[in-house]
Amino acid sequence: MFPTGHAIGLALDDGTEVLIHVGIDTVEMAGDGFETLVVQGDVVDEGTPLVKVDFAKVRAAGHPTVTPIVVLNAPDAVIGLR
Repeated sequence: MFPTGHAIGLALDDGTEVLIHVGIDTVEMAGDGFETLVVQGDVVDEGTPLVKVDFAKVRAAGHPTVTPIVVLNAPDAVIGLR
């Protein structure tokens, strides 16, 4: 969990690493509008809330609310690239 709540890294049981980045350039908000619900080292289950986001604040700050979810270490999972 990035301290400002805008980015979350997950290590899954099968070794897959996932990055969730809430919004674009939201690091500039320095945590305003983000409430972290877990801390680094927590073990979470499917469905566990990780962060609360005030998307109205994100939009008001001029940032897109697109939330990329990126698999960091699974080259076999690349789809559509040849």
